[in-house]
Amino acid sequence: MPTDVENWKSEVYGNEIREHLFRFAEEGFETIPDDERDAWFERFKWWGLYHQRNGQEGYFMMRIGTPNGVLEPGQLRVVGEIADEYARGPGTNPIFGDAYADYTTRQAIQLHWIELSDVPDIFEKMEKHGLTTQQACGDSWRNIVGNPVAGKDGQEVIDAWPVIRDLNETFKGDEDHSNLPRKWKVSVTGSADGSGQGDINDLAFEPAYKEIEGEDVVGFNVRVGGGLARNEPRFARDIDVWVSPDRVSDVAGGLSALFRDNGDREDRYNARIKFLVDEWGAEEVRETLQDEYVDFELHTAGRDVREEYTYNTGEGERNDLVGVHEQRDGKYFVGLNVLVGRMGADDVLELADLAEEYGSGEVRLSQRQNVIVTDVPESELDDFLEEDLLEHYSPEPSPFMRGSIACTGTEFCSLSIVETKNRQVRFARWLKENVDLPEDVEEFHIHLSGCTASCAQPQIADVSLRGMKTRKDGEAVEALDVGLGGGLGDEPQFARWVTQRVPVDEVPGALANLIDSFAEAREAGESFRAFVARHDDEELDEFVDPEETDYEDPMMHNTKMTWYPYAEDDSMDAKPPAPADD
Repeated sequence: MPTDVENWKSEVYGNEIREHLFRFAEEGFETIPDDERDAWFERFKWWGLYHQRNGQEGYFMMRIGTPNGVLEPGQLRVVGEIADEYARGPGTNPIFGDAYADYTTRQAIQLHWIELSDVPDIFEKMEKHGLTTQQACGDSWRNIVGNPVAGKDGQEVIDAWPVIRDLNETFKGDEDHSNLPRKWKVSVTGSADGSGQGDINDLAFEPAYKEIEGEDVVGFNVRVGGGLARNEPRFARDIDVWVSPDRVSDVAGGLSALFRDNGDREDRYNARIKFLVDEWGAEEVRETLQDEYVDFELHTAGRDVREEYTYNTGEGERNDLVGVHEQRDGKYFVGLNVLVGRMGADDVLELADLAEEYGSGEVRLSQRQNVIVTDVPESELDDFLEEDLLEHYSPEPSPFMRGSIACTGTEFCSLSIVETKNRQVRFARWLKENVDLPEDVEEFHIHLSGCTASCAQPQIADVSLRGMKTRKDGEAVEALDVGLGGGLGDEPQFARWVTQRVPVDEVPGALANLIDSFAEAREAGESFRAFVARHDDEELDEFVDPEETDYEDPMMHNTKMTWYPYAEDDSMDAKPPAPADD
């Protein structure tokens, strides 16, 4: 029997949602019938709108899809202006203020406190400048990710940007691919560093060489069925297919249609393609693709470059794209660290100014929630690096700042169990002041996810933190499970969850003790990931060793039961009324 969501989608879905969305925007949030709100909120996701959690009725998160994280000249300014004008609500964040943009782990942008009545004006402003929220959420093609500096990166094997752009233009709004069993996450990368993170996507195209008529041709190997959510992570499986750039759209469309026709529509928990690959196996996926979904002979897999992958591996020269890097044209791109991916609206606008002053005006977003200013001439580089804004968004940050990723958390998300962004900022600042990594360890990734949905990608971090609850001194408090040793590369590894339900005020002490143990017991030049790999779970649990320190956590209480975690009176009784129709 189809799920409720499938029944709702069968009535209204895809592009047609927009006219209903605009009708409710005109008539007011309160005109959405109470017994239809779940259905409409589910549909609104297709146009990038998530209703915020209990206690914030009438407010939405808006996600803007930026394929491969590319913001063309002028677009970042539009985002900053929208954040400044429309993304202000009744709650003020004590660290980030009351207007900001969040850069996500899928190279997109999220704004909060959006009122339904403002959506038509926001859409008009965005679409005038080539931005859209279409299919940023929902059961369809999501924002396509990859190496954010595609087309400019000197380490590219093949320029993936034209391929990504073609896929986006082909499948965004395509009715044949707009109603899938669940989300469809695609990665395309042409660089030899692995920065597309294809292993954790539903569909991945990775650079590879294939001998065709006696010559080496550069194209892409294909992997299918990766993903992190639901406590059942999978790495994408090799289906033994190599594809030339001009055939990527055909193969991607074929696999999308295969998923559309064969994915589980009766159980949303099992609806991702990773479970279909589990059931069928990679060989049957390939055979079905060949027999039913493409009209040309598929090549077998080519020679990949996975042995060169360094991105998010815990070692190597390029674990991320922060810092100053030379482009293939002799100019430079500068990766700036944005702690937990959140940037105030004023800073967004200032960054847009700097991108225009020193570069081409283009800005790109990475999967590590950071920003990259491209096209900076060598003659302008020193002056750019001296700008005051870069004191807050540094190209040379502390490893604990550089490695911090956090999801939205209970500030806005109905799924999250704990507060995340402010907490990870506080963790990173405390670790920076109180803990020393070995001198040769320049990067240390700590990802904090508020629940098992894994939006912060905790399973692929050195230290993985996942929201839980526990009791301390007789009271219910927020807690975190601790996992260790995750990362990507030629041989990707998910983190091992070794310690459960650590009260949040004891987590910094636990991390300090863990790092001290690593520093004392590591072999010469050993990475943290390798250190974890040669110890069993019991030994690692002893290294974690939770401990109270001078770190204080103002969000120890159950923030999920508040209307806003940082409000002076954050009880549900104090929640603001839904915004009035403008």
